[in-house]
Amino acid sequence: MDLARLKEINPWCHALTLLPGEARAPVRLYANAELLRGMDAKVLEQIANVARLPGLVGAAMTMPDAHWGYGFPIGGVAAFDAEAGGIISAGGVGFDIACGIRCLRTNLDRATLAPRLERLADLLFRAIPAGVGEEGEIKLSPGELDAVMRGGAQWALGHGYGVAADLDYIEERGCVAGAVPAEVSDLAKRRQRGEMGTLGSGNHYLEIQVVERIYDAAAAAAYGLAEGQVLVSIHCGSRGLGHQVGTDYLLTLAKAAGRLGIRLPERELACAPIKSPEGQQYLGAMNAAINIALANRQILTHLARAAFAEVLPGAELETLYDVSHNTCKVETHVVDGKPRRLHVHRKGATRAFGPGHAALPARYRAAGQPVIIGGSMGTGSWILAGNPEEQNGAFASASHGAGRAMSRHQALRKWHGRELIHELAVNGILIRTRSMRGAAEEAPGAYKDVDLVADTTEKAGLARRVALLRPKACVKG
Repeated sequence: MDLARLKEINPWCHALTLLPGEARAPVRLYANAELLRGMDAKVLEQIANVARLPGLVGAAMTMPDAHWGYGFPIGGVAAFDAEAGGIISAGGVGFDIACGIRCLRTNLDRATLAPRLERLADLLFRAIPAGVGEEGEIKLSPGELDAVMRGGAQWALGHGYGVAADLDYIEERGCVAGAVPAEVSDLAKRRQRGEMGTLGSGNHYLEIQVVERIYDAAAAAAYGLAEGQVLVSIHCGSRGLGHQVGTDYLLTLAKAAGRLGIRLPERELACAPIKSPEGQQYLGAMNAAINIALANRQILTHLARAAFAEVLPGAELETLYDVSHNTCKVETHVVDGKPRRLHVHRKGATRAFGPGHAALPARYRAAGQPVIIGGSMGTGSWILAGNPEEQNGAFASASHGAGRAMSRHQALRKWHGRELIHELAVNGILIRTRSMRGAAEEAPGAYKDVDLVADTTEKAGLARRVALLRPKACVKG
């Protein structure tokens, strides 16, 4: 990215300067110069286009892990006011609706895990379906799938997947309001009937990790973390249903924009006013997909617990936190000293509520929300804590991962799957995957420096670092 058009607000936040005659809202990029230089120029173009959409409140923003996406850049954040003609955009949510991370803390330590790691990795690989179009043992009727879309993780719990305490540590207690299964196409439902309890492909994973270092002792204590402790992270979303909802509504919202005379700066930013019939239809379908993702991660948690119990009797896996990073959520934020109800689009960005927020479980309220920045097989991952909103400045948003530094095609030209997996094994990281091509596409070197992303996230005031995690085994599609 060319930094010539950027003005430094501080070393970790930059503004895009206006061109003569240019009409748009402000643009803010939360990143240092090193991260900005490594971003594709398309990121700047895309977020500038977001700043031209109707009803935007404040600035259009990118997080430190931003990279090119469809419509919005991945790592894009934008808030819209329905009462001011604000829009909803499928490109501002993404195709993998409610992709997110469930982090589980265990009562195990590094030494206990080590002699049984290989057996555990093999069992998890057999027990958890992963890969493109891979289906699991759960086959749902149309009526049952509608119930999942309405109930989310609460549906999964009611069908024997997990324990009641899980719900306390999932956003919205595992079920978002406003889901309307009737707004989801029959094709989307058919794609999902066999995919509950599956990981999918791409950058999705189930990873066994060890806490390497604690940075914030008070927050770590609240989260139940200690150095040497074993954690498990599950990264996945709404599978085929969410992807089809995104595909279906890009067309629906584009037609609505044309009907209502909304001039789109880019066709991939197809959108409609939140209060329009099409906007409400998309919200109903999107919320249904969010609940699918929350149920999916709940079922995968159950499968992971069963595998751990077989290999390590007495192992306890408690939900530390579960939060999505491809959503549009209705939230109250203070703008110019007054509270406003806003539709906050976060695409490849995670919610990061600060200390005292009423939506947080009592155990975490003093520390702030756990913020999970996922790594990529051979790199670390991070747990951070949300900051007060007056410090965050990005509608309580933060980074969600390392963010790609090169395309999948570029990664395939540089790495070979088998060689990469061998190299990681030599370094003590076991990879279990059904796709050598997929492993090469997700090579650690294809991503930004996750430690730099976490450090910049902290210095930008978005969230503060709590714990660094290192991978020991990773199951991928």
